[in-house]
Amino acid sequence: MSRPVDDLLAIMARLRDPGRGCPWDLAQDFASIAPYTIEEAYEVADAIDRGDLDDLCGELGDLLLQVVFHARMAQEQGAFGFGDVVAGICDKMERRHPHVFGDAAIGDAGAQARAWEEHKRAERGDGDRSALAGIARGAPEWQRALKLQKRAAGVGFDWPDAGRVLDKLDEEAAELRRELDGGDAARVLDEVGDLLFVAVNVARKAGVDVSAALRHANAKFERRFRAMEALAAQAGTSLPALGLADQEALWQRAKRDGDEG
Repeated sequence: MSRPVDDLLAIMARLRDPGRGCPWDLAQDFASIAPYTIEEAYEVADAIDRGDLDDLCGELGDLLLQVVFHARMAQEQGAFGFGDVVAGICDKMERRHPHVFGDAAIGDAGAQARAWEEHKRAERGDGDRSALAGIARGAPEWQRALKLQKRAAGVGFDWPDAGRVLDKLDEEAAELRRELDGGDAARVLDEVGDLLFVAVNVARKAGVDVSAALRHANAKFERRFRAMEALAAQAGTSLPALGLADQEALWQRAKRDGDEG
């Protein structure tokens, strides 16, 4: 009896078969599939955020398919296969957990995290001893900002509390306002970046997950906006037909009706 993962590997091999496969799957390469891989990872996070375990099961399957897809394309090029991916991660997990699979003694979770980073640095072997070495550039920039900040904090370069970071946020907002008045596009870009970087830092110092906070804000905005559209329709009109003041009134009503902050 075959294992489910063997069935999945066989399905992907058939999809990529030059003679009888799927034209769309055959046309793909690593670069074209990468956006789908990222999207599926976010859908996994969304299912977790909603607490929908049935959906999570399906989304994890979609994410696994992405791994199988990339591995199949690599196998076709003679680079590596799915078995190599599995063997590699098994070896890495054992190597980076000597306190579990070996005789090393590591204290609390913080000590374990530091040891993990040391293992990663040793494995890179590129001579870059910076505390910021090895932070991937393919991640969303807010994630890179968070990792940069955590690495810097690990060597003591950090704000003492969230209040001080909020002060810095006010400072950056004032600088952006001045650049907006000046109209220099390059400077505006720079100051917007500074503002966003500090906003990520505020979340970190407050102990808030940046992605979860933004997902919450997006969901809240969507609920309120859809409520505005519904209220406008009930009044026999539509949002585009209303002025900003009337739209704002509907927004405030949507907030009250939804009992949200």
